[in-house]
Amino acid sequence: MPKKRVLARTVGAVAAMTVALTAAPLADTAQAYSSTSGTLSFSGDAGEPVSGGQSYAYTAGAVQMFDVQGSTDQNGLTVAIDAEEGTLWRLIVAAPDGQKLTEGTTYTGAKQWPNAGPGDPELVFSGIDNGTEKGCNTNSGSFTIEHIAFGPYGYVHELDATFEQYCNGSTVPLRGAVHAVMPEPPVELAMGMNVAPEGTVNVPEGQIAVGGTVTCNKPASVSLVGQVFQIQKKGTPAATYQTTVACTPGAPVPWSVSLTSQEPGTSFQPGPATMRSRARADDRDYPVTADTGQQESEVTLSKS
Repeated sequence: MPKKRVLARTVGAVAAMTVALTAAPLADTAQAYSSTSGTLSFSGDAGEPVSGGQSYAYTAGAVQMFDVQGSTDQNGLTVAIDAEEGTLWRLIVAAPDGQKLTEGTTYTGAKQWPNAGPGDPELVFSGIDNGTEKGCNTNSGSFTIEHIAFGPYGYVHELDATFEQYCNGSTVPLRGAVHAVMPEPPVELAMGMNVAPEGTVNVPEGQIAVGGTVTCNKPASVSLVGQVFQIQKKGTPAATYQTTVACTPGAPVPWSVSLTSQEPGTSFQPGPATMRSRARADDRDYPVTADTGQQESEVTLSKS
């Protein structure tokens, strides 16, 4: 099985890069946010291919993007810097498979994917400097997690780390450090659904209107699916539905659907009916889906 690692975030033409930003398949990560404060600095002696023997320093707020994203299992993270058009840098670090990045730990014998085995930590520092790709075909090195604070689902709130990379068998190291404070972790999505106890039916067409409300603690696109059926002496009219509601916090948001029976020879009539409903919504900040589960309730259909 391939190692689940954090993938460098690429934009525009950068998506075509192969060597410089190579990483393993993406592990679920929280939504990207701009760092509240942060610095990335690195340098290398003459002959070091990524730095070109120069020193670099970038500060959050003075670049287009300064972002830190962690995997949901807290195994790895990516630091992404977009300095300007044609210049970006990515630092990817990960603990051995099944382990979490731990504060105060130095990870030695690190390699870049796919050369890193399940028991190896992962490290890759690469990028584009003024349109020129800077990366290693193979590498080795180490990194130290001096401080790290996680939020929900691997959200990286604070990070202090140093790293050392040897590129393509070179004995000349690249050394760097990153310090970042991200915004306070967003709240996790909390969502609810309510089915109105009353509905209407248009006789003799048999078209019904049923609905309810959804609630949320932050904006979410809520998908509702369900079924309505009515047990009658001569048959059981039934219909399924699917609709989407743009939920905003503050007050219940109404939803409704109009349905006719999908069972041949049957038609909804005034009286009690059974409604099975379920609501789901993706959390806009975290790789998780809120789900109410299936709810069953009785709805009284009145003649419209």
